[in-house]
Parts: sequence; structure tokens; C-alpha cells
Amino acid sequence: MLKGKRILLIVAGGIAAFKSLELIRRLRERGASVRCVVTEAGARFVTPLSLQALTEDRVYSDMFSLTDESEMGHIQLSRDADLLVVAPATANVLARMAAGMADDLAATVLLATDKPVLAAPAMNVRMWTHAATVANVETLKQRGIHFIGPNDGAMACNEFGPGRMSEPEEIADAIESLLAPAAAERPLAGKRAVVTSGPTREAIDPVRYISNHSSGKQGHAIASALAALGAEVTLVSGPVSIADPPGVTTVHVDSADQMLAACLAAGRIDIAVCAAAVADWKAARPAGSKIKKKAGMAPPSIELTPNPDILATLSKPGPQRPALVVGFAAETENLVANAIDKRQRKGCDWIVANDVSPAVGTFGSERNTVHLISASGVEDWPTLAKGEVAMRLAGRIALHFGRPTKAEAAE
Repeated sequence: MLKGKRILLIVAGGIAAFKSLELIRRLRERGASVRCVVTEAGARFVTPLSLQALTEDRVYSDMFSLTDESEMGHIQLSRDADLLVVAPATANVLARMAAGMADDLAATVLLATDKPVLAAPAMNVRMWTHAATVANVETLKQRGIHFIGPNDGAMACNEFGPGRMSEPEEIADAIESLLAPAAAERPLAGKRAVVTSGPTREAIDPVRYISNHSSGKQGHAIASALAALGAEVTLVSGPVSIADPPGVTTVHVDSADQMLAACLAAGRIDIAVCAAAVADWKAARPAGSKIKKKAGMAPPSIELTPNPDILATLSKPGPQRPALVVGFAAETENLVANAIDKRQRKGCDWIVANDVSPAVGTFGSERNTVHLISASGVEDWPTLAKGEVAMRLAGRIALHFGRPTKAEAAE
């Protein structure tokens, strides 16, 4: 998706700057060329030499370089790229962007550009929620600046909350969405899709729940990939710590009942991809108040009842059935055999099977090894980044509808 695209990466001064190195690697894997501008503070966290080694291009930092500025280098830098990415976008950088300052090379490039800009904020939770930062972000959004994140999570300052920079894979997915191909190269244009992602939480009482380890990374990547190929996507997400992908409509839910209701509320759809790890069971009668532990008493007995089967419901024959229903099978043993059986039982068209046994454990990781199972057989895919799995699946979906991607049509 990023072959031939040029990214100007602006690295500012925050501990999250170390993620910029991984971001460069992810972008180059996807075919992009990357050039870097590093601020004086950013160079205290990652060295220009490291950035240069990974980009295989020179790194820019000096506003007053006679060599660069003899050809108005800051103007050329700002306009040569297809997209400018600020990662990490610190509170200081966002404030200077909002004020229109041009007091160093990074700020000047951002002020002089006529290309789209994506910012990946990273800062302490109090700084992110401060009224000044909130106002600056709103100002920048009104000017057309795009944002990815921040995520909730633990930070270097030992606090927890919103402010953690999005992971490199998420930022790369957002870049792909922003640089999506033109309409003529978007084979799923006109198609409507629903993607489920993440875990569900089934309440036992107001403070306890049944859930699982799903991160939502694969489902969110699939939603982004379908949108990049032109589909109108509704993402129904259980509780996750990753950001909503750009370019899709995201509906947040907790339980399986809520997830099914959101899928049905999406109306007539062409494609359903059920990537969420839905809890099989829920408490038959959730307590209305916290179940108290009392000395000498045995643990409470919790009666379980089955959750609605979202995949089977969407796969039922009838006029409202999507033209293509894709399920996921996360298995710890007999992966392919169990997935084949699941496809037959649920009535879906395809199953994407992935191994989540303790020895492999793809929950929360950045890579996945899957098998695509359909009526025609089993396709064994190599281990890929989850974003690449998503793009490959989206490409197969486009082929199913007789609309190959540009790369596939050329083969």
C-alpha cells in the first residue's frame, strides 16, 4: 500500500522517540521511503546516526545549514513528501504548531507544508488532559491535522492513562489509510462492511467480569485495510487499549449482546468479518451489587449461560445475510481441523485460523500466522505483521467480489 510513497518523519523530544526507529522499519517494510527531521530535544533520545542508518537517507536538524538553506531546504523538505508524520508529537510541538511558530527546522517545515500532516501525541496524562493541550489539539484538528492516539497505558513517569504514543504498527496503518489509493484503485468502493474486534466483557457483578486476552490489533487492522480498499466500514470494538483506526466508524461495546446488537444495527452489509474474541458464556444472573468475600464462606457459585453466537447469527441464510461472512478461530490445539469444523457449524464462508497456544501466543503480539479456510480448501499463510495479514485478507475479499487490487490485476 505504501510503495513509492514518501514520508517525512519529524522526531520530537520525548521518551517515546525510541518508537520512531521501529516506525521507520515498519514503513520501509511496506514500501515507503522515509526521511527524518529531528529536533534538538529529539536528538537527546535517538541519535541522527540511528535514524540515518534505518532510513538510508540524510537526517535534517539545522535550521541554519548553509548547504541546505542555499536551496531553501525547509521549503523543499516540506513539499517533497506525500505525508508529514510527527512522532512523537509532544505537548511542546503541538503548542508550537497551534501557535504557528517557526523557531526551529521542524516547526518551520510544518508551517511551510502544503501536504497532509499526521500527529502521534505522546506525553504525561496530565499534560494530555490539560486545557491548553485540549485547546491546541482542537485547533489543529480544525485546521485539518490528523491524529492517531494517544493510547491508554503505563508511561515512563510511572503514571497510567491516556498519553502513551500509539504503537508503530498502528501509526503505519493510519498512514496507509491517509495515503489510500485513488477511487479507481479502490476495488471495494461501494461495499459496506462490519468488522468485530477485541474481547467482550461479561459482567459477574458491577466490578467483576469474564473476558479474555484479545488486544484487538488484528481486527482493527482488518477494518483499516478494508477502508483503504474503499469499503465503508463499521468497526464494532470490545474494550481495547488501542486507538480507533482512522477512516472507519467505530462503535464501542462491552458485552456480546451489545456487540450483536451493534452488528445488526449496521443495516444491510456486504461483508462481515468477525475477528472479535467473544466470550462463550456469561453469568446467568449478574449480581446487582459487588459480591462480598466473607471469612469462612465458600466461593460463590456462578451459573453460566451461553452468549449469543454472533458469527452463526450473521451467517444465517436469508435476504439480510452478507454476501461474504468471515469468521476467526483462535485455537490452542488441532488448529486446522477445529477451524474446518467451525466453518461448517457456523455456516460462514471463510474461517481465518490462528494458533494461540502458550508456545505461540499471538494475543497482543505484532505478528500472526494464519490459515484461510474456505469451501475450496486451506491456504497456509506465512508469518506476517498483523497489518500485512489484514491487507492480504482485504485483497482476497476484493478478489472474491471480482475486483482485484491493482497489484493483483498486474500479476
